[in-house]
Amino acid sequence: MRKVFVLGLDSAPPKTLYERYGVDIPALGSLIDDSRRWLMRTCHPPITIPAWLVMFTGKTPGELGIYGFRHRKPGDVGHTYIINSNFIKHQTLWDTVGRAGGRVGIFGVPPTYPPRPVRGFMITDFMTPGPENQYAFPPWLKRELESRFGPLIFDVKFRRHDKERVRDELFQMTRQHLKIIEYLVKCKAWDLFIYVEIGIDRIHHAFWKYFDVSHPRYEENEELSRVIPDYYKLIDEGFERIRKALPKDTIIVVASDHGVKSMAGAFAVNEWLIKEGYLKLKEKPKKPGTDLTREMIDWDSTIAWGWGGYYSRIFINLKGREPKGIVGKEEFDDIITQLSNDLRRVKGDNGALWRNIVLRPEEIYPEVRGDPPDLMAYFDDLSWRAAGTVGWDTPFLPENDRGPDDAVHDWHGVFTVYDPEGTVSRGMGGEMPIERIADYLRELMLSKS
Repeated sequence: MRKVFVLGLDSAPPKTLYERYGVDIPALGSLIDDSRRWLMRTCHPPITIPAWLVMFTGKTPGELGIYGFRHRKPGDVGHTYIINSNFIKHQTLWDTVGRAGGRVGIFGVPPTYPPRPVRGFMITDFMTPGPENQYAFPPWLKRELESRFGPLIFDVKFRRHDKERVRDELFQMTRQHLKIIEYLVKCKAWDLFIYVEIGIDRIHHAFWKYFDVSHPRYEENEELSRVIPDYYKLIDEGFERIRKALPKDTIIVVASDHGVKSMAGAFAVNEWLIKEGYLKLKEKPKKPGTDLTREMIDWDSTIAWGWGGYYSRIFINLKGREPKGIVGKEEFDDIITQLSNDLRRVKGDNGALWRNIVLRPEEIYPEVRGDPPDLMAYFDDLSWRAAGTVGWDTPFLPENDRGPDDAVHDWHGVFTVYDPEGTVSRGMGGEMPIERIADYLRELMLSKS
């Protein structure tokens, strides 16, 4: 069995890792240049959960029944549940390796909280409520890590105006993670080690407009414009130390779950639905940015409403499913077709044509499980985030409605494989669908067993 170490950089785009845009990464860059490189095509939707799980199971979000961090229970607007490891019903790559006799080390892969038994060890992801919870398997590993590194930092609040504090907390968290990984690589037995760093996603969202000169709201700042380059330097130096601790014949994979690009603005989808006659409120909220609630809606006159996020989930007020549904099952397909066409025709605030993508889950997944939306909508090819709040005078918002956020997700991330024994050829490959990665890595590890 070949040893494989996976460095997962959440949201890392080809722009930084392949083109070295604005960053200096000598250790990572040298490895990537000696690797087989693909443009990784992410899944629908291009979100951390479910994307990492798609990568490590080979199953689509529809087969997994996971369409984002949170899901709506049918029959309510605001009654939601949060995804965790208990929702994983398919075999993961680490399950496969364990059953084949290998040992695994898992750190930070979403969603792995609460921890489940593995043949090896596991430290859970950013969905972990806090270090006071049990986040490790075996359980005593928690005490071992905390005695050396202190309480584990799983995530930081990145949608805040205090940018210096966001920066400091992100660097503190990632330094701790890198030290823990170096320790685990050296001191524990493993054949497959997967480390996902969520901090790179957070640093992009919090500081992208200070980094990317093509950002529509680019702002040069002596301190803040250095944050992303300095963070990549931190990752690069940490990776260099980790690599020195790896066995010499280890296959090294560098991967991201999706890419990143500038956020042009936020599109208040419910305001648009109100304007187009699909959604009716009893009265307009007095305060812009008000969360949509069940009590606010005139259900007798409402056909559809939506959720915000990096994409919009649209729900139809369907009879028999919703408490006050008005759309009959015989009307459902026609309503979906009309609403899809109307959404595709949405233009920007300046009248510019947008590239809107509107899909039914049944169109893109071989199986649709769980609680899917009726429609999935991406505005201007992801450049505009969806906003679910109401009370606005226009659906076109210059900023995110959930706090400061400079970036949105993009379709292409990275997938690179470095093989010191040369069985994997070097150079640029084509496009690698995220659903194919699990099988590729299984074959890479187990073909010689």
